[in-house]
Amino acid sequence: MSKRRCDHCHLEYNASVLLQDTTFETPKFFCCKGCQGVYHLLKDEGLDTFYAKMGDETTLEPPKVNLDDTSRFDLDGFISKYVKINKEGLNEIALIIEGIHCSACVWLNEKVLSKQEGIVEVSINYTNHKAKIVWDGAVIKLSQIIETIRSIGYNAYPYDPKSGEERATAQRREYYSKLLVGVFSTMNVMWIAIAQYAGYFTGMESNIKSILNFAEFILATPTLFYTGSVYFKGAYYGIKHRYVTMDFLVATGATLTYVFSLYAMFTRSAEVYFDSVTMIITFVFAGKYLEVLTKKKAVDTLDAFGSAMPSEVMIIKGDEKILTSVDSVEIGEIIEVRAGDKVAIDGLIVEGEGSFDLSRLNGESIPILSQKGDKILSGSICLDSVIRYQATNTFSSSMLSKLVTLLEDAMNKKPKIEKLANQISGYFSRTILFLAFSTLLFWFYQSGSFETGLIVAISVIVIACPCALSLATPVATLVGLGLAAKRGILFKEAGFIESMAKCDTLVLDKTGTITKGKPEVVETAYVQSFDRSLLYALVSSSTHPISQGIASFLKDSEESLHVKHLEQVKTVEAKGVKALFEGHTLLGGNAKMMYEEGVELHIPSTLEPLSHYFFAIDGNLVAIFGLRDSLKEGARESIEALKKLGLEIVMLSGDHLSVTQAIAKEVGIEVYEAALLPHEKADYIEALRKQGKKVVMAGDGINDTLALSQSEIAISMGSGADVAVDVSDVVLTNDSVNSLYEAFVIARKSLRVVKENLLFSLLYNVITIPLAMSGHVIPLFAALSMSLSSLVVVGNSMRIKNVLKRS
Repeated sequence: MSKRRCDHCHLEYNASVLLQDTTFETPKFFCCKGCQGVYHLLKDEGLDTFYAKMGDETTLEPPKVNLDDTSRFDLDGFISKYVKINKEGLNEIALIIEGIHCSACVWLNEKVLSKQEGIVEVSINYTNHKAKIVWDGAVIKLSQIIETIRSIGYNAYPYDPKSGEERATAQRREYYSKLLVGVFSTMNVMWIAIAQYAGYFTGMESNIKSILNFAEFILATPTLFYTGSVYFKGAYYGIKHRYVTMDFLVATGATLTYVFSLYAMFTRSAEVYFDSVTMIITFVFAGKYLEVLTKKKAVDTLDAFGSAMPSEVMIIKGDEKILTSVDSVEIGEIIEVRAGDKVAIDGLIVEGEGSFDLSRLNGESIPILSQKGDKILSGSICLDSVIRYQATNTFSSSMLSKLVTLLEDAMNKKPKIEKLANQISGYFSRTILFLAFSTLLFWFYQSGSFETGLIVAISVIVIACPCALSLATPVATLVGLGLAAKRGILFKEAGFIESMAKCDTLVLDKTGTITKGKPEVVETAYVQSFDRSLLYALVSSSTHPISQGIASFLKDSEESLHVKHLEQVKTVEAKGVKALFEGHTLLGGNAKMMYEEGVELHIPSTLEPLSHYFFAIDGNLVAIFGLRDSLKEGARESIEALKKLGLEIVMLSGDHLSVTQAIAKEVGIEVYEAALLPHEKADYIEALRKQGKKVVMAGDGINDTLALSQSEIAISMGSGADVAVDVSDVVLTNDSVNSLYEAFVIARKSLRVVKENLLFSLLYNVITIPLAMSGHVIPLFAALSMSLSSLVVVGNSMRIKNVLKRS
């Protein structure tokens, strides 16, 4: 029975079951009413050039019917969760479009959607099938947009960052199973190969040899077609775009070796090389698996960060409180924030005062007191009071939204550094194929035997098959990654090791990176004698970081602290603590509290550049404490070691000049900048890069994310803000400054070993390829030689493990 393709989806069916449509000049045939309807739609809309773009070989899924009801896309809950309102008042959504097979599918969806009245913008990313659609909700509903996409044979659902992570997890599992098959087959086939090689020199009965050949065939087949499927796919797309890749060379060498081995096994006229097939595929696939394993999570960091922020705020209208969406808040409206709430929109305080934690914005751990008339920024957290403020920006134009937008732009501008092996692989692959083909023609002409020519050509491909070349980078980086992980240094991608090794400038945030991020007492001034236990009891009743710093100081410095039971303990918002003890009034807090209570203050010059805590009894000042962040353990020694590596060290801080200057002097850094806002840190790094510097930035707060994204390599402390950890390339889980030094040492040694491996593999090919072309190397020894070169590369890479011992 004759076969015929459907004129829409191009799937092949028996001609008798197809629907014939004679409304066209030339009759058309369709597998179903759905395909027929889509064909008519495209023809009527003038979009029938889609089929020319699609080509004859590409097939589509026939349009699905009986999909779920699209009315759910218009529900308020769905709209509030997935649809955003942009500054023009238009609706915007991110969709994943299922069924996209090629660029023609992208073109078709964009054209059809753009023709719909009410749709303003359509852009589809071919690599991840993510579509951005902007439309006027008064003209067209989201359900109608989804129905339009379905009407042309595709489906759509809202983009969710979790779905991207799930797809990445599925890919890792697939690669892991393929690697297991390859490793299992290679380990077993090598045992058989040992017997084969022994029999080659000492003699072996033909029936035993045939059994071993068949066993190798059983092991090599799943390795080639299951584990090696990724190379066939890569080779196909490479040839489709007229580019010879390493995938093509691996697939060609392995396939020719496999086919020849099949011929040799059945004819018993030559040696089989199934062991070479498994080694070629498995060794190279190990490097590809490493690439997938160490790749950044394919999750939208910005979406994940945005979801952690409040989606609703409490606005005040007269005597009424209304909970409303952050996107609907207009400039001038009054917003109420309570203790523990995150500020979503910038504004000016009109009622109340309180302490705000700005650590997520400026990286500084000490809360800031804000009162009537002061500006508060989105991203800060109200700690201890209820305030009302007037919105000075919309949500989209507030500080946090600006940070996210700038961060997205900075991430897109991050340079893509190619591996050294990839820079030469295309030329190498084409050259080897040309040499192998020339060798085949030469020996066929010279000997008159195609089999002889093929054996010599296979020897050329096998001996030059880029095992050593492809292992040069991944094995060295794998060893470097393993050593770094043991030292609490996590590189999110193997390629970041190479990038970091090339950097010459290290920019450090102060708080949380060089210092501990917890204020400690460094200066004291005792005005009168007093019972330290009273102060200890007072500061222990507060969770404020400065109070905790005083408590730690007293606990460590005083030999005996007695338990004191205070009465009427009261926390004064953003100022301090009051209490009574046996008729005496105790006051502990900042200068504002002391002034309000009528306590006279005189601050010694030694305490002026520090944060202050005052303690008074019955209105008389008895003690002043100066607090400052202390250096992390070994910070000065680590900075000195980094300098010896030839790095230029710069410190940036949002703190005031005197504190920054003192820390810089203490740690031994000559170049520093103080009182910088987040975008100013990013501008500073951008200026360094314009000077030709290759910059590594280390930080831990949201204020550092812009600067982190502007650098070649971004390093975050493991205890830092989540968004800083997410956008970083390297995470130091132990928060140690010494880990920075170790990271540079490991990166530079790993890159040096990569270069050594590449040099060796190139020299190996320069020597062995002419030998193979001259017919002096049979495929058996070509495989052994190729394996030996791989072992040399692996052995050289293992030297990285000892780099920290020597340093």
